[in-house]
Amino acid sequence: MTTDFPDGLRAITADPAGAVIGVDFDGTLAPIVPDPADARIHPDGVAVLTRLGRLVGAVAVVTGRPAATAVEYGSLAGIPGVVVLGHYGFERWEADTVTSPPPHPGLDRARADLPRLVEPFDGVVIEDKERALAVHTRRAHDPQGVLVALRDPITELAVETGLAVEPGKFVLELRPPGMDKGMALGAFLRERGARSVLFAGDDLGDIAAFEAVRTSGLPGVTVFSGSAELEVEADIVVDGPDGVMKLFASIADAIEAGGTDRA
Repeated sequence: MTTDFPDGLRAITADPAGAVIGVDFDGTLAPIVPDPADARIHPDGVAVLTRLGRLVGAVAVVTGRPAATAVEYGSLAGIPGVVVLGHYGFERWEADTVTSPPPHPGLDRARADLPRLVEPFDGVVIEDKERALAVHTRRAHDPQGVLVALRDPITELAVETGLAVEPGKFVLELRPPGMDKGMALGAFLRERGARSVLFAGDDLGDIAAFEAVRTSGLPGVTVFSGSAELEVEADIVVDGPDGVMKLFASIADAIEAGGTDRA
């Protein structure tokens, strides 16, 4: 990949030890697939993250998935410098250990009621993430129409159970309130004493992390792993996980070349 590096990327390549590379999982590290259980990291992902993880201060995978699931589906165990902030930051995986608070009490009620809400719609899938519940409409005959039809009843259920609704591309997720990807990323940057930051994401839940980059006061870069389903304002737009891999490899190239402006 050949690209002119913006100022935030120059800061990362000039001082990689102070850099945090943040990245979403689905749609960014892993291609979107019809069944979320089939998602796996891009074929180049392990090699690229291993290379990058040895060069920068930390690679933070910030995802709505359980941390352990992201580690498994991403083959992330053993990659140097990787920390996984799962369930939007409620869980943390580092050095083969997951830490997390108790599950939200409203999840049991939501788990019992969701099947009744989605039953009229063929092709809708409920993904139980243990600490969150995601309703996927991608397999429905009219994915967007079904998403719109389910939005109000799922929002009502969220209010009744004290949960929050996280919308995304053909998905509505019920999760505990009080944390999002922006809060998780911001706290991680402060913890690590980061001097620069990049975050790559592809969905509505990643917008909070983009904002955390912009408000961090650090040299920063936002990267949108683009798709036809959504447009998000970002410093760099790449063509899905393929583009993310190429960009990350180009950053590693530039670091190894001594922080050059082109890779």
